[in-house]
Amino acid sequence: MTPQATTMIQPPEMPGSKGAGSSLRIVYLTAGAATRYCGSCLHDNGLAKALAELGEDILLVPAYTPLRTDEENVSLNRVFFGGVNVYLQQNSSVFRHTPWFLDRWFDSPKFLNWLAQRSAGMEFAKLGALTVSTLQGEQGRQRKELEKLLQWLEQEGRPEVIHLSNALLLGMAGRLRKKLNVPIVCGLAGEDLFLEQLSEPYYSQARQLLRERAKDVDVFVAYNRYFADFMADYLGIPRSRIEVIRHGLHLAGHGERQTSQPGQAFTVGYFSRIAPEKGLHLLIEAFALLRADGSGAPLPPLRLKAAGYKSSGDEQYFQSILKRVQQLGLADQFEFTGELDRAGKIAFLQSLDVMSVPTVYRESKGLSILESLANGVPVVVPRHGSFPEIIEHTGGGLLCEAENPADLAAKLREYVLNPALAADHGRRGREVIHTHYTAAQMAQEHRSLYRQVSTAARKQ
Repeated sequence: MTPQATTMIQPPEMPGSKGAGSSLRIVYLTAGAATRYCGSCLHDNGLAKALAELGEDILLVPAYTPLRTDEENVSLNRVFFGGVNVYLQQNSSVFRHTPWFLDRWFDSPKFLNWLAQRSAGMEFAKLGALTVSTLQGEQGRQRKELEKLLQWLEQEGRPEVIHLSNALLLGMAGRLRKKLNVPIVCGLAGEDLFLEQLSEPYYSQARQLLRERAKDVDVFVAYNRYFADFMADYLGIPRSRIEVIRHGLHLAGHGERQTSQPGQAFTVGYFSRIAPEKGLHLLIEAFALLRADGSGAPLPPLRLKAAGYKSSGDEQYFQSILKRVQQLGLADQFEFTGELDRAGKIAFLQSLDVMSVPTVYRESKGLSILESLANGVPVVVPRHGSFPEIIEHTGGGLLCEAENPADLAAKLREYVLNPALAADHGRRGREVIHTHYTAAQMAQEHRSLYRQVSTAARKQ
């Protein structure tokens, strides 16, 4: 893991002590993902880094587990609402009254990462009671964790704006806002994928709590119009309360894809988590159809390369992928390169001719698609979620019918038979990403938003 950075942590200043136009103290609470790469963690860390580069006074504070990122990790080397303490307090009243110094041991980043490496993780469907309790905030079983966070914020963090990384942290919003008298910003980042897997009665209870707690937030932020529209309905709030700020990339190293040579294999790529909802199994089927299609012009040699994080909990799914690859006779054309660091990720993307992540669910972010386009690699993605918006804005790919391997194969075939079209879409996508999806632009828009909500709060 990238070493924790210390350059971000500035000596605390009292709120209101800064002059006009100077930086605000922003505390950004982000839900970590321990030892696995997570799109939201990458976004939050990248945003915090870019805000610091603009001169903002920001503290990136992990919740539940530490962050893992493939760039410089700028988060604090401590964890609030540590996953072990949260779980123990949910299941035993004893741990709701243990001394704070004992809790701190369970919150150790090293311990949480050590435990995560040895655990398959817990199925989302089994987290219903815990989710409801955390959304209850000061009335929930984790209220001790909330008070510990509040004390730290009062004594050390001293925020002028608090940014919660996603709506599943809304249980703390009301207490923090009332006690600290600061505005609350809340990101929206695929919460529905988690919530829709909860069983009853927890699903309905969580949905109701989200709608109630949404009133404690000054403004929400989504990555795109699709998810802003979706979450306005999901949370039961006016669409005007949600701002759209696109994800931005730190573009150092991202460049041009490698140009295929005559006779060289045409390479289709997949870069995402190895999990059923991400759709690698659909791409395997589509690739087999593409390879077997003899209805038109002959195709060049074909290869399929996949990379991404694979949890022990998804090992059975991955083994089913390998078995299907064997059944379809694709073993010589399929390559799995596993988890990649930043340099490996960029090299992997630049080795592709086209990239596809045919998600089963409606993707709210699509960060790997943006990274592919940043390197001039066109994409084929389903016509749902955030993907149509990305393709419309960038011109960097083709849309296919969701969960339809035949249509996915047909769209891939268009690029295989028309390299000029693939090159044009890749070039257009790269130009738009390098112009409109930069970390600096993302940070500037957040900085403007923070100042707006801070000014509005002072006038109340």
